[in-house]
Amino acid sequence: MSSEANTPVLPNCIRLPLPEDELLEVTAKAKDYAIMHGAAMRSKTAFSPDSLNFAPFVLVPSSFPRKEFEKAVALQPIINRLMHNVAHDEEFITTTLAETIKVDEFTANLFNIYRKVLAHGFTQAYSIGLLRSDYMAHVYEDCAIKQVEINTVASSFAGIATQLVPQQKFVLSELGHADKLHNMPNNNALAGLCDGMVKAWDIYGKPKAVILFIIEDVSYNICDQRFHEFYIRETYPHIKVLRRTLTDVHKEGKLGQSKELLLGNLEVAVIYFRAGYEPGHYHSQAEWDARYLMETSLAIKCPSIHYHLAGTKKVQQALAQPAVLERFINDPDEIKAVGKIFTGLYSLDDNEAGNATYEMALRTPEKFVLKPQREGGGNNVYGVDIPDALKRMSRVERSAWILMDLIHPPLTKGYMVRPGGDMPPQIVDMVSELGIFGVVIGDAEHIVHNYQAGHMLRTKLSTANEGGVAAGLGALDSPYLIDSDDEQN
Repeated sequence: MSSEANTPVLPNCIRLPLPEDELLEVTAKAKDYAIMHGAAMRSKTAFSPDSLNFAPFVLVPSSFPRKEFEKAVALQPIINRLMHNVAHDEEFITTTLAETIKVDEFTANLFNIYRKVLAHGFTQAYSIGLLRSDYMAHVYEDCAIKQVEINTVASSFAGIATQLVPQQKFVLSELGHADKLHNMPNNNALAGLCDGMVKAWDIYGKPKAVILFIIEDVSYNICDQRFHEFYIRETYPHIKVLRRTLTDVHKEGKLGQSKELLLGNLEVAVIYFRAGYEPGHYHSQAEWDARYLMETSLAIKCPSIHYHLAGTKKVQQALAQPAVLERFINDPDEIKAVGKIFTGLYSLDDNEAGNATYEMALRTPEKFVLKPQREGGGNNVYGVDIPDALKRMSRVERSAWILMDLIHPPLTKGYMVRPGGDMPPQIVDMVSELGIFGVVIGDAEHIVHNYQAGHMLRTKLSTANEGGVAAGLGALDSPYLIDSDDEQN
């Protein structure tokens, strides 16, 4: 992906390679540290509900430009407000997704729920967004951050990312580099997101109501989910958390007299979706009925259906068009700042602009990535594979996808540690993607809570296109902040 010969390499936080005996010892410690502190996942290849593997991790933190990290952190409240305003703009969402829903059945099903809920009016005016805006530094613009995507549903890894900072600090200290720890920013992502759910619970105002996590049938990323549940229960012991699948909700759920969502005799105040973002989570009409039931209920959703739709790639592509941001942001400086993080995003609709994009992609596919309306990783098409993918689509089918300029991040070098991987691990060329978490709560007229809520770093081999940790393609990491004079050195 970014392994061009002239791609700059950011300086490491410590000198590598490590002596083999030292590397073996510290890697073994780091693996045990990860398992014992919950930086772990269930195995997809040898699944057992009774055992964990450590989540893939990078041994020492990867370098990231300090000023770009600080820029991303400062931007997050503006991004939160932007997405909140987008979610509450019925005309924009309807117009933007008009072509996509003709050919993308999953997005159409979500939109149909949105349309039905709108027709009856939202029972619950408030929504909570637990968002994550993902960035890569782009070497062709002096390592300025460019947004890869914005996640409005199941924004994961706040729990494990919070654990990874002390893990990598432990490793640096073991290697005799405790003097470097001040360059690793503190990360309170778990507390930030969970406190947001509790703020929504407070707004709901029923002391016996529960928080409901919607989960997959099988949860591989179990620690990340459980960290949220356990943090809420330990920090706010008066609040109970339930975990249910969409299928469970269809069987157990019903609406009370005031449209409150009831599971048995328990009333649900807040619904946190960790599933429901991909077609495989809906096995039958029953799961779609469960989603509709929840959307029509009084519970505060994370995300509500309009927030979910606001996170589609098609909406992201529309927001990157000149003058569109002015619809949602009033401050000219904020418009300029947000506009700078967008890379080229192009429509593939069956019109003049979409057809021009199609031809451009066929001519120079190596410059682009092709993205569908999906979350969860593993869905994109890259470079030389794009022409064949596009030629298999009809003109109408193309509108379910967008084309995006390929971002070229700088390289870092480091040790990627994976379950069953080489011991000692080998030094590899890597690229990193920074995620900034945000919390926003409000209704169509007012935002009552809006803040940046921590960060995460996912790092992958420079030759890999996809980088999803849950999808088995990347590793968890933390940023080691460097200044521009460090980069030049």
